Amino acid sequence: MTMQETKPRQQPLAPNRRIKRQRGVDIAETIGLAWASLLSNKLRAMLTMLGVIIGIGAVITMVTIGRGAQAQAEKQLKALGSNLIFVQSGTASFGSAASQGAGSATTLNWEDAKAIEKTASAVAAVAPTLSNRSQVVWAEKNTNTLVQGTTPSYVEVRDFLPLTGRFFNQAELDQAARVAVLGQTVVDTLGLTPKSALGKTIRIRAEDFLVIGTLEYKGSDQFRDQDDQVVIPLTTMASRIVGINSLNGISLNSIAVSAKSPEQMDAAQFQITNLLRLRHKIVPPQGDDFIIRNQADLVNASNNVSGLFTILLGGSAAISLVVGGIGIMNIMLVSVTERTREIGIRKAIGARPSDILWQFLIEAVVLALTGGLLGIALGVGASMLTSLALDWPIAISMEAVALSFGVCLVIGLFFGVYPARQAARLDPITALRSD
Repeated sequence: MTMQETKPRQQPLAPNRRIKRQRGVDIAETIGLAWASLLSNKLRAMLTMLGVIIGIGAVITMVTIGRGAQAQAEKQLKALGSNLIFVQSGTASFGSAASQGAGSATTLNWEDAKAIEKTASAVAAVAPTLSNRSQVVWAEKNTNTLVQGTTPSYVEVRDFLPLTGRFFNQAELDQAARVAVLGQTVVDTLGLTPKSALGKTIRIRAEDFLVIGTLEYKGSDQFRDQDDQVVIPLTTMASRIVGINSLNGISLNSIAVSAKSPEQMDAAQFQITNLLRLRHKIVPPQGDDFIIRNQADLVNASNNVSGLFTILLGGSAAISLVVGGIGIMNIMLVSVTERTREIGIRKAIGARPSDILWQFLIEAVVLALTGGLLGIALGVGASMLTSLALDWPIAISMEAVALSFGVCLVIGLFFGVYPARQAARLDPITALRSD
């Protein structure tokens, strides 16, 4: 063979091009190998994924419960009425430390409510309230419930419409008529129905009251059962049930005020504060003898509590994801030890360290993602069952689902890197000598 015949073979361009094409990792083939390896140990793979499944399912369920609780709280607060501002009497205290809480002092009266309705330009309607818990009796049944004395504007301010019958009118308020409107909890407790309750005579503090209506169902808010009440005219409440009038008129526990619009809530609150300070002769540095809260404050406070509750639940559930990731790493390390000879054979026939690295890394990612998908299905199913059980509006967070899936990918990569690198670093000769 001459030098001219051998010269072209010293620069094999085509084989070099084939080598360059082979340098890339065949992801599809590697995924197939990883999946086949996992299917060969189904039980172990399922047990490994269990931590991730429980973690993802718990995170989605807890976030859903938190959002459902938040939506339910907002729904209940909105059911109190629209654009509401609550004015409560001040706090009664004894000595320097004992305080009986808001509404315990008789610092508000009916004249204050009338002045607010007449003077405050941002106010739409006012419903003064004087309340007391009393025993309500019908036939052989009785219940201890909240008896509230108010005015006809209560329907407008609190958005409490009659379900059957009617609400009392201005004439009955002026005459201190002994008429009553029952909440649905009271109707049920007394063994009546919304229709059969009409025309019945109930007794409150040994006084007979004619039932003229029942209120629509409102449900429970964060403070009390809104349907566990009996509503009567304010004048009747003051003269026949409580029997106490202040020197300045009928005392009140609270005044519910409806602003003309959400934009005028702050203006209404400012006007009410200044008016009451003027009427009660409060000058700086004296503090107010009343307390004002608006509906927006209640909603924000509820959202803050619900948000914190959701974060705590989600954080607690996320711990199981870390545990699941550690389980994946542990099993992958065991798998590397068991398959040392297989790794040696693959390297001996031409597999590069990157091929081995990707195979084991993809196995870890497949484990995590499969567990994540099963966990998402578990979380959505548990959320729907919880919603049905608690009768809450379901609020499955797609952000939580997407984040959970992303976390699974990160877990697979993070906890799979170390075992994969261990496998890729194995010496082929040592690996082939292992049993």
